Amino acid sequence: MMNKTILPADTYIVVNKTIIDEIDRKILTMLYQPIIGYTAVTLYFTLIDDLLKRELMSDELTHHHLMSIMQLKLPNIVIAREKLEAVGLLKTFVKTENVNNFVYVLYSPLSANEFFNHPILNVVLYNNLGKKEYENVVNYFRIPKVNLKDYEDITSSFNDVFTVTSGNPYVTNDNIISKNKGHIEINNGIDFNLLISSIPKSMVNEKCFTEEVKELINSLAFVYNIDDLNMQGLVRNSLNEKGLIDKAELRKSARNFYQFEQGGKLPTLIYSKQPDYLKSPSGDNSNWAKQVYTFENITPYDYLRSKYKNGEPTLRELQIIEDLMVKQRMKPGVVNVLIAYVLKVNNQKFTRSYVETVASQWARLNIETVDEAMRVAEKEHKKIKKLLNKDKEEIHKKDKLKEEVLPSWFEKEYDNKQMSKEEEEELDNLLKEIG
Repeated sequence: MMNKTILPADTYIVVNKTIIDEIDRKILTMLYQPIIGYTAVTLYFTLIDDLLKRELMSDELTHHHLMSIMQLKLPNIVIAREKLEAVGLLKTFVKTENVNNFVYVLYSPLSANEFFNHPILNVVLYNNLGKKEYENVVNYFRIPKVNLKDYEDITSSFNDVFTVTSGNPYVTNDNIISKNKGHIEINNGIDFNLLISSIPKSMVNEKCFTEEVKELINSLAFVYNIDDLNMQGLVRNSLNEKGLIDKAELRKSARNFYQFEQGGKLPTLIYSKQPDYLKSPSGDNSNWAKQVYTFENITPYDYLRSKYKNGEPTLRELQIIEDLMVKQRMKPGVVNVLIAYVLKVNNQKFTRSYVETVASQWARLNIETVDEAMRVAEKEHKKIKKLLNKDKEEIHKKDKLKEEVLPSWFEKEYDNKQMSKEEEEELDNLLKEIG
C-alpha cells in the first residue's frame, strides 16, 4: 500500500487483463458488492469504461477525471481501489515522479462456483448477507437439475462432422487476451519455511506446496484462526500416499479442528466485524469518531465478553446476539451499539425481551451503520430521561397536592398545657351527664 498522498493531477492508465461478460457483472453486484461495497464496484466499472474500443488499454487519464466521473473525493476513491485490490480484482503499480504515474490492471471476478467454494469470500459473504439472503443468492446461481434418465445422448463428435486433411503446421500464439482472475493475498499468514521444515522430507512430494496449496492453507488459517503449530498437524494428516496434500481433506480437517476448539460450532456471525463498506471514513479524531471506530472494529462476541471482568458471555446471551444477526439481519457494529445501549439502560442486564424490543424498532428504521445506531440510541436515551424526569415531576406534584388537601387538623400540634380547676370541674360535670 502506498503511503504517499495521491493528487488529482497524478495520471493513470488502465490495462485489461481479462474479458468481462454479462454474468461477471451479475457476480460483481450480487457476490462482491456485499463485501467491498457499492463504491468499489462502481470504480471497477468506471475503469472498464475508461478502456478504448479494443478494451485492452486506456489513454493516459488523471485522477481528477475519476473524481469528476464518480463525484467522489480522492481519499474515498483510494479506499475503493484498495478494496478491489484486496479481493483480487485489481493490481496497482506506480512510478514516482513529479507527477506520479499509476497503472491499474483489471482482472475478472471468480466464477460463481469458485466464489461459493472460496474459503474466505464465501464465509465473508454469508456473514454480511445473513442466512436467508445468502441462500437466495446461492439459489440464483444454482444450475437446475434435469433428469436425463430416459434420454439418449446423440451428440456428434468432432470427427463425425469434420475430416482432417494435411495443411499448415500448428502455429502457437502468445499474449492473446483471455479470462484472467486475480487472487486474494493474506499478509502475515502461515510461516511456510517453518511449516515445510517441520515435516520429514520422506513424507512430502517436492511438488506438494504449490502456490495454490499455500493460498489455501493461508485462507484456512485466516478463516478458522489456526496458528502455525496447529496447521503443521493438519497438513500432515492431509498428506496422501503420493506425498501431496489432499485439499478436500485439509478443508475438512481445518473445519473439524475449529468445531472441536469451539465446542462443535462453526464460525458464526457473532465473530464477524462491521463490513468495510458500512464503516465511517477515517481521519476524524473526535471522541464520537473514536467510539464509532471501536464499535466498527470489534466483533459482537468480543465486545460482550469485554463487559465481563474474568468470565465469558453465557450461551443464552450468545444465542440472543446470533438471532439479532440472522433473524433481524442486523450488522455487527450495530449489534455492538445495541449491546452497549441495553446494558446501560437496563441495569447491566442483557434480557431477550428488552433486546428484541429495541432491535425490532431499529430494524424498522433500517439502521445499518454504527453512526446511525449511536444517534438513535442517544436520542432514545434522552427521551427516556425526559420521561423519567416528567414522572418525577408528576409524583412531586401529587405529593404536594396531597399535602394541600389534607384536613387542617391532620398534623396540628395540640397544646399539652394543664387544664385549670374550672375546666376540670366543667369536664367532670360533662362526663357525669353523659354517664
